[in-house]
Amino acid sequence: TVFHDPVLSGRLTFMMPINFLSLVTTLFLSSTVSAWAQQGQTASCPPLTVLNESGGREKEVAHRIMWNQHSRKRQSMQYRIIAAEACESLARRMEQVYPDRFTFHPTRWEKFPDGTDNIEIGGFLPQNLLSGEHVLFLASFHNNDVTLSQFQVIICLLQSFIESLTVVLPYYPVGTMERVTKEGTVATAATYAHMFSSLPNCGRPTRLMVYDLHTLQNRFYLHGNAVASLQTAIPLLKEKILATNIDCVAFPDDGAAKRFGEMFRDIEDLEMIVCGKTRGEGGIRNVVIQDGDAKGRHIVIVDDLVQTGGTLYECGKVLKEAGAASVNAFVSHAVFPKESWKRFSKGGDRSCFDRFWVTNSIPTVTDTLPDDGVFEVLDLMELIINDVDHYSSA
Repeated sequence: TVFHDPVLSGRLTFMMPINFLSLVTTLFLSSTVSAWAQQGQTASCPPLTVLNESGGREKEVAHRIMWNQHSRKRQSMQYRIIAAEACESLARRMEQVYPDRFTFHPTRWEKFPDGTDNIEIGGFLPQNLLSGEHVLFLASFHNNDVTLSQFQVIICLLQSFIESLTVVLPYYPVGTMERVTKEGTVATAATYAHMFSSLPNCGRPTRLMVYDLHTLQNRFYLHGNAVASLQTAIPLLKEKILATNIDCVAFPDDGAAKRFGEMFRDIEDLEMIVCGKTRGEGGIRNVVIQDGDAKGRHIVIVDDLVQTGGTLYECGKVLKEAGAASVNAFVSHAVFPKESWKRFSKGGDRSCFDRFWVTNSIPTVTDTLPDDGVFEVLDLMELIINDVDHYSSA
């Protein structure tokens, strides 16, 4: 079956049995592509391949057309933003850059004299602007107090007849506490999952967006009324790699290599090094290079989070001793308890990195990092918006 299109050059040829379904599909594809061309919108559609007489690429064309339509639909959705106090700056920037899509309603986060919450969610007065709308909640669980306050707001939102709720929680702070080896220890990853899973239902599950979750199996702790949407901040690092002279990615252990290694396969001539710990004399565990050659390389060490940074430091030191030309670090989450970042800044006893890239997934920490030429905070905003629309950080 051959269809000639007066707008597009060439022709679209579909070799398939002539029945009602295939005929309708073919007419739909032809008319859709023609409509885009007439509206001057073909630039946003992936390049179409003119099909040959063998009809071997119908599915590819159909997939690209459907993906373009899906993207347009998702990117046209409008959201009402409610934000934790630590995320209000991000919310305001989203509204400022995309005013046609995001409306931020500030919330008053206060306490009564006895210390209990006195919260007034924005968007309810003088008229209720949230009911029937898609709501985006920007969360930050950087301590137990604010976590409980935000859970209370989330519950209230879900009971307010909203259309849907997406919770953006870039850093899931209990991701490292998913198992216990001693009876009586609380696995907080499981208890948080129970709280999310027990949220009220607004007609569909709450979507929980998390970036570079420490243990991926945590997603399966959620059930019922909450579904994990796992994202990654690695695209932000890849932009830095392509813009600098970095030619090698190193991982502090085999687990990080298995998790992140495949994400860098599309960058040509990028070497990979895997480090690991071995037990030396007296039971002391030392970091060594297990695979790869660091000599003359410009390296970035990649991991999901940093706390005190002991392993990152040992890894960087070993790579420099092995002849690396430069060593940098990237982590998605800069936890840095008790201002342990000071040890990595200039003059610190762990000052071994030329650049230390982190994201602003924990704004209460990254807002305090010095502008000393070592630390650079990568902004998650555009990545979050893309992931809200497409459910993927690819």
